[in-house]
Amino acid sequence: MKIPVTIAVIPARYAARRLPGKPLLRKTGKYLVQHVYERVILAKRVSRVLIATDDARVVRAAESFGAETVLTSRRHPNGTSRCWEAVRSISCERIINVQGDEPEVDPRTIDLVEKLLDEAEMTTAATAFASEAEADLPQRVKVVLNRDGFALYFSRSRIPFSGPPRLHVGIYGYRRRCLSRLVRLRPTPLAEQELLEQLRALEHGIGIRVGLLRWPCAGGIDTTEDYEAFVRRWEGNG
Repeated sequence: MKIPVTIAVIPARYAARRLPGKPLLRKTGKYLVQHVYERVILAKRVSRVLIATDDARVVRAAESFGAETVLTSRRHPNGTSRCWEAVRSISCERIINVQGDEPEVDPRTIDLVEKLLDEAEMTTAATAFASEAEADLPQRVKVVLNRDGFALYFSRSRIPFSGPPRLHVGIYGYRRRCLSRLVRLRPTPLAEQELLEQLRALEHGIGIRVGLLRWPCAGGIDTTEDYEAFVRRWEGNG
């Protein structure tokens, strides 16, 4: 059986709206993007890992810890299009988009999202919330699924109305043809209202298979408070 060539791309935009310079935060002694990279390279189903950034400072930092980088345009509207620029001239069949602000991403999550590409053209993951309070935070995106494990909807609001919501984990898998198509699709109303680019795929009829995790997930770094909490966990773990 032929094994597909899979590249993991870590988009690392320097000028993040809520936390400028986020990839280079370094209170742990390591750059934030370095934490992500060191988790991604542990995945068993990934052939190659790239850091895709819009800033030479991130390139220099990434090269200091041995990562392969791609300097991309500063005009990308989202991480999806940055991923496509990074891989469009590279021969590969599958692309895994690991957010550059997920320093505690579990390599098993990456492998699960990649494996699900056997049955879908776009994949992601979800898990249980750590607490009820966290489920009310708009930066923690919720997802509901159909009976076949495909996403029905993503929202920053709590969904469903009653019952335990599922936390969407910020990672995506794409078959190459799907990613090529996705970046050319027009913006859609729900995606713009929720500020969630994955809704653009759903609104254009692309099914998103969601893998349910059996292990905890700390979530991404969206705010200063998120980063400080991560630093405390890192220090607590030695």
